[in-house]
Amino acid sequence: MNPAKTVLKAIQPALERGLTALDHAVSGYVQPRRARGKLILQPYVGWGTPQAVELTGRVLLPRTLAPAKKGDPRWRNFRNILRRLLSREVSGVRVTGRLGSVVASGVSDADGYFTLNFTPAEGGDPFAGGWHEAHLAIEGRDGTTRARVQVVAEARFGVISDLDDTVVQSDVTSLPRMLATSLTGNARTRLPFPGVGALYRALTRDGEARNPIFYVSSSPWNFFDLLWQFLDYRRIPLGPIFLRNWGFDLLAGHGGYKHGVIERIFTRFPSLKFVLVGDSGEKDPEIYAEVVRRHPGRVLAVYIRDVTEATRDEGVLKLREEVRKAGVDLVLAADSLNAASHAMAAGLITSGEFRSVLTSVARSYET
Repeated sequence: MNPAKTVLKAIQPALERGLTALDHAVSGYVQPRRARGKLILQPYVGWGTPQAVELTGRVLLPRTLAPAKKGDPRWRNFRNILRRLLSREVSGVRVTGRLGSVVASGVSDADGYFTLNFTPAEGGDPFAGGWHEAHLAIEGRDGTTRARVQVVAEARFGVISDLDDTVVQSDVTSLPRMLATSLTGNARTRLPFPGVGALYRALTRDGEARNPIFYVSSSPWNFFDLLWQFLDYRRIPLGPIFLRNWGFDLLAGHGGYKHGVIERIFTRFPSLKFVLVGDSGEKDPEIYAEVVRRHPGRVLAVYIRDVTEATRDEGVLKLREEVRKAGVDLVLAADSLNAASHAMAAGLITSGEFRSVLTSVARSYET
């Protein structure tokens, strides 16, 4: 092991304790003063079953962000990114939410996060499947905030997808390009991969019903609004987005975090099978292969967008042989069309939906 890494690993516990103590001291002074000012709620996307729904969000001081436009200069996009990253969270605030006739409440933690758990009363009506709207309020304050909630009652299968370099072009394999793309773009200028919207619309449609989609990314929660606006603007199916807390845990690697989120989704929907979509730039192939091993029969297919060099592809192809032994195809796809071709052959999408993906990809390469 590198000597520097050895030293860092040895002092990491003491460093974390020191930073935690400093954070608590600063918060003890700052938070009561913040709580007396104007506050806003940043709800994320609620998700769950007819019997239980979870909704998380954050209590923050207001920030000014103009709606994104295609012609916004890079310096303005960069300024907005900094404003997102430098959010001012507020702890100790009680938030109450109503979903239908069910009421839940929670208190924001040291980083401003709160969680509301909605459970119908015994003998009460369960939540209907589909999209709902919850109404949130801060205790003792006027005004309400609306939040989207997705309840999964019946579906043929679900989709779990990464975002960076799977849906949105982020150049995670090149740090300079990734920083330039992520820090100077906005929801209107960031680009999806060709055909990804058509592919995801095909996977999430199933007759009159809808197959749910869940996005799991290592980006910080501070970028939630940007990612949500990007998906909506590009007509990519919406669904709960799972991100990470901004702080030192972002430096700890994303494998364990992402695997933990997927395990939560699999546990919440024990009878639902899934299609897993990621890219070769990070650890998605390894994470998804482990999910296949842990949950026999629960994964219908694994689609990995090829964004790396041939040496990385060799490792992914070895994993493909491993998951194939479990009866699951891992497709290393150069573009959305390759994945759509397999999905059509596997009966996950129709021939008409495949043609939609084909048309979308062809149109992208023409422009």
